[in-house]
Amino acid sequence: WCSIGVLYQQQNQPMDALQAYICAVQLDKDHWAAWTNLGILYESQSQPHDALACYTNATRNRSLNPNLHQRIKYLKTQMAQAPPPATAGKPRTLPTVEEAWNLPISNEMTNRQTQPRQGVGRANAPNVKKDEGTPTPQPQQRPPFYLTQQQLQTLQYLQNQPNLLPQQQQILQQLQHQFRLMQQHQQQMRLQAQQQQASAGIPRPIQPQGTFGGSQPQTPQTATTSNSELDGLNVSDTELESLLSQQDIGSFAESLLKQFQEQIGDSGEENGVKSEGDSGATKSQTSDNKPDVAGLAAALSKMNGEAKPKTETDKATELLEQMDIDHLDIPTSVDIVQQETYHPPDLNIKLSSEEIFEMCSKSVPKNGRISTSVLPEDQPPPTPPERPGVKLSKEQLLPPTPSVYLENKKDAFSPQLQEFCLQHPITVVRGIAAALKLDLGMFSTKNLVELQPDHPVQIKTQLKQGSDENWDPNTQQQVWRCTSTNDNTTIGGYSKYQVSTFQEAFQLEHEKTTSHRSEEEITGRKKKKNIPTLKHGFNVDLSYEHKFRGQLQELMKLPHWTRVVSAGNMLSHIGYQLLGMNTIRMSMKVPCARTLAHQENNNFCAININIGPGDCEWFGVPEDYWGALHDLCEKNGVNYLHGSWWPNMKDLMEAEIPVYRFLQRPGDLVWVNSGCIHWVQSAGWSNNIEWNVGPLTHKQYSLAIERYEWNKLQSFKSIVAMIYLSWNLAKNVRVSESKLFEAIKHTLMRSLRQVVVTLEFVRSKGIEVKFHGRSRTEPAHYCGQCEVEVFGVLFIREQEKRHVVHCLDCARRHSKDLKGFVCLEEYHLKELKEVFNNFKLTSQNPIPSLSTPTTPQRQYQSQQVTPPQVQSLNKSPSSLGAHSMMGSNMASNMASSMMSSMANMTPQQQLALQQALAQQQALMNP
Repeated sequence: WCSIGVLYQQQNQPMDALQAYICAVQLDKDHWAAWTNLGILYESQSQPHDALACYTNATRNRSLNPNLHQRIKYLKTQMAQAPPPATAGKPRTLPTVEEAWNLPISNEMTNRQTQPRQGVGRANAPNVKKDEGTPTPQPQQRPPFYLTQQQLQTLQYLQNQPNLLPQQQQILQQLQHQFRLMQQHQQQMRLQAQQQQASAGIPRPIQPQGTFGGSQPQTPQTATTSNSELDGLNVSDTELESLLSQQDIGSFAESLLKQFQEQIGDSGEENGVKSEGDSGATKSQTSDNKPDVAGLAAALSKMNGEAKPKTETDKATELLEQMDIDHLDIPTSVDIVQQETYHPPDLNIKLSSEEIFEMCSKSVPKNGRISTSVLPEDQPPPTPPERPGVKLSKEQLLPPTPSVYLENKKDAFSPQLQEFCLQHPITVVRGIAAALKLDLGMFSTKNLVELQPDHPVQIKTQLKQGSDENWDPNTQQQVWRCTSTNDNTTIGGYSKYQVSTFQEAFQLEHEKTTSHRSEEEITGRKKKKNIPTLKHGFNVDLSYEHKFRGQLQELMKLPHWTRVVSAGNMLSHIGYQLLGMNTIRMSMKVPCARTLAHQENNNFCAININIGPGDCEWFGVPEDYWGALHDLCEKNGVNYLHGSWWPNMKDLMEAEIPVYRFLQRPGDLVWVNSGCIHWVQSAGWSNNIEWNVGPLTHKQYSLAIERYEWNKLQSFKSIVAMIYLSWNLAKNVRVSESKLFEAIKHTLMRSLRQVVVTLEFVRSKGIEVKFHGRSRTEPAHYCGQCEVEVFGVLFIREQEKRHVVHCLDCARRHSKDLKGFVCLEEYHLKELKEVFNNFKLTSQNPIPSLSTPTTPQRQYQSQQVTPPQVQSLNKSPSSLGAHSMMGSNMASNMASSMMSSMANMTPQQQLALQQALAQQQALMNP
């Protein structure tokens, strides 16, 4: 908050700066840097009494800084004589310290953080009369070498990594070069503004900041010799070194931050032109007191020249600047600029858990900054990918949707069907309900009303419009952003709405055929009579077995790789319910009801079955193009991850983004592969059931981990706790795919490292670690502040009579020494070590194939079984029916492997697996 206040003060937003400083001192009443900067702010607004109070608070509980002592002495002298002429009869521009302490913090500060900085913040600036001779700074275009927020974030990440690959070093050098150009440009702009003031005869406004605010000398001059007076300031090199030694690295970096990051023109606008009395005060101050350190640092940099290598202070300044720009949740202390030489242990998955423990326990960072990333050390943070370089024709921009037509059970249970679905971004499986004799009537509105009329339904009120359009209700223009409101009802209540809309549509069609009026007249009358909105029942939870036992058992007829519960489904191993992911949810729709564009949580696959009676129109974009879609979202003013948006097909075609577009009819199953972006609009009255699955493949796991890490950077909660899931997979599943094994093993290694280092750091602070353990179905824990997953070591703090879990970073933001927190250990290290050591790559033992011997064999990777893969799947039904199903010996192997993974499952999941096994055996032996 202190650093945010500095930035606001630079941009002449005193009220926002005041609120930021107040936040800082409310969190830490002894935060002397925040108190000092708050005093500087008050003094710049000609409120010396409040400034003196802030300076006094800054000296509390710490040794008195000589420069701050001079500032306090000067203020007391000035107030004892007479108030400055500029403040006589002038209303206060800021609330007093007492008023500001009780002032509620406005949401305006949060809103402004998402807006461009150049266009905000002048509303709260004091209304000060300017001299006509003052040149008005004109807005200038942002130079091309300025770093974007994403580039600054990458720069910060690379600077904190001890070992970089040659390619990463090249990127780091390029970013550092651009960053230096940006700093030099900002300095030049500021010096030009000062020269313009000097040429116009305007004295620089008083900025009585002592050693903390980074004020500049009034008139930049050229240094002569190293022992002469610097820039007209009566100070020698020896005195300069003495002053620099009096100031700690944090306040000096903050001074430099103010010097380098001040926006164009701010130097002449902060307070307008002071009166002659203030100018006299400036002269007396210059003669009586030593100049501020930031001004001397600027003079020293001129004397030494730009070619001088960067000092540790310069590097610390760069780091502080990046943290200010990129991160809004900034610690209240400026100690972050004190860099520590830390070399993380060099680990690899071939090490044993004992070796990892020994290496990590000897390498604990003293500052408590422990990486939570599960990605490799040499891998940069995830970013939206560049679009594929392949040039697409008009036909390829609307490719035919991969489709499979099923005729019987053998087609549905063929292993080639799963292989086909895993090879395409999105697939529609036609006629699966008829082939498996699924009773879809059990999911009809009529049957559900009779069964559970009071079951809750969440609804969204949306605008009713065609699938190729998305109108802004205010501007009547085509946009990407979607608006909706949420509400709740019951199955019985929504069924009445479905019936009423159907009757209304039927009456309209009847009127069109019997009336002599045109369709436009009828439609116009209806539009005036009815509100052009609809209600979409988007979340009906069918996970209650005692309510929907028949419906859940009916879905056990599906192939094992499409079921909600399956040994080959990663989400079945999470150990607890993720509503709508490893449980079934239903959507109840009327025409034009929409499921907005999105990727599934953590990029897991999805299954959707249309119950009917109406169709649904689907749109799908391959995962490779999500970066291009991300850029289009930013261009159209919506947030890719947090926002609600409906892509414009014309924009997608112009950007050369391919789109699958197809109709899902009643009884069809749509398979959404990992990472596929999709959106759906109903073409009639229909119900849809859907859930997520996680096939045990390297692609699925790596995409889930990548999105897990990207969500952290975007402050977005990952619904799937990937670290907890990875440990469960290591306990429950035998993996024979080498890439998948290495990916899971690496996650375990990074997680074990984090647990060991965290425990050692906590004990070094003298905090007692209590063993807590966890129950079998206990959900994974998330930080109550930043919503990242917290695994192994929990930091508990009571807030509003609730015990809230914190991660280590958030706990240290409250207290660097972790005072007020209880540290709980979820697992004994011995248990984690055993799981890590026992997780090994399983050798593949292919079972003899029952198919034609001349068919080329290919190993297909499933859960713990490796059935042979016969020839690739054709789209024709005959080719699917030509392959024989798994034999009885394969079924017995499936049985043993599925039973081995049931140890940590709930009774409901175990029952489902047993039912699946029985049905599988019955199918193999008709």
